[in-house]
Amino acid sequence: MSSIIVKENKFFLNNKIYKNSFGKNGFTKNKCEGDNKTPIGKWKLNRLFYRSDKIKLPKIQLPSIKIQKNMGWCDDIRSDSYNQLIKLPFDYSCESMWRDDDLYDIVIELDYNINNPVKGKGSAIFFHIAKLDYSGTEGCIAINISDMLEILPDLNTQTIIDIKG
Repeated sequence: MSSIIVKENKFFLNNKIYKNSFGKNGFTKNKCEGDNKTPIGKWKLNRLFYRSDKIKLPKIQLPSIKIQKNMGWCDDIRSDSYNQLIKLPFDYSCESMWRDDDLYDIVIELDYNINNPVKGKGSAIFFHIAKLDYSGTEGCIAINISDMLEILPDLNTQTIIDIKG
C-alpha cells in the first residue's frame, strides 16, 4: 500500500518529494464549508475523474470516470446531494467538473466527508492539477500535471494521503 504524506507545500511519495499547493488559508483539523482550508487527516483515494478529450491516462489502478459537460459536485448544505457528484443543470450551488482552466483535467476524489456527509464540514476535497504558480486551492491538494501523470500508476483505492499540515 502506498502512502502519500503532505507537509505544507511538500508532497512525499515513494522516497521522492514533489511540490504541491493546498488551501489558500492553510490547514485545519476542523474543516468548514468555504473556509479555503485543507483538512488535516488521513484519507483514502476513491475515484479518478479525467478529461478524456485532453488527457491520455497511463495505466492506472483507480476506478476512473470520464468527465462529461453535465457533471458537477454539490457544495450546497441545503441539498440532499451535499458533497456528491451531480448532473447539471442543478437547483443548488455546485461546481462544474468540466473546467476551462485545466485544474480538473485529472481529479481524484478523497474519502473526506463522503460516506454520510456532514453538511457544512466541507465538500469537493480533491487531489487535482495545480495552477502554474502553485497558488492556493479552496481546500484541495494539487500538483503539476507531469508529476500527477508520473505517480498515477502507483495509486489505488488503498493509497492513503496523510495531510499533516
